[in-house]
Amino acid sequence: MLGRFPHLAMISLLFTAHAWAGDIVVRVTTPDGKPLSDAVALIPAKPGDPKPAPVDGLRMAQTSKQFAPFVLVAPVGSTVEFPNLDKFRHHVYSFSKGNRFELELYGREEKRVVTFKTAGVAALGCNIHDQMVAFIRVVDTPWAAKSGADGVARLTAAPEGSQRIDVWHPYATSKDQTVTQAVTVSGGTTTVTVVLDIVPPT
Repeated sequence: MLGRFPHLAMISLLFTAHAWAGDIVVRVTTPDGKPLSDAVALIPAKPGDPKPAPVDGLRMAQTSKQFAPFVLVAPVGSTVEFPNLDKFRHHVYSFSKGNRFELELYGREEKRVVTFKTAGVAALGCNIHDQMVAFIRVVDTPWAAKSGADGVARLTAAPEGSQRIDVWHPYATSKDQTVTQAVTVSGGTTTVTVVLDIVPPT
């Protein structure tokens, strides 16, 4: 059939290319207009969407009695390294549903590795240093990104059409720490601004 009508093959290729051709720039701000870093923007996965590829070698370091980075995005099935860069020992844990683990005391220049198998949020702590807090957002969608210091997260090659964008921050005051916004992607770059009100814990 396509041999007799080669233009049908070209139309099919163009449709496929255009169906996944839109980029979304998500600008995340606080209510007073300041850029907000460490917010995770994502398009929730739908049936039939491609699965994100697991990533090996992501890092959540312990340094100066803090975790670095504060928020890490990890596709489902990814492994995360937990290197200890301090001169003293740490005891890292998460009690989050679906991503519970415990890394008992280990010292400087040692590391442990954890595979995250369940989409959701893994809240991290240290059993020795209570001020150490961080979060791993485990995602089951290929369209997820974290905002930088400029408050911008970029979702590349997003599907065209009407899409829902969820923007999450661990200290957001909204339900499930998430604000949802609709956007229409029609190729090229689409820019959307999302406002999150955050209250860090005392």
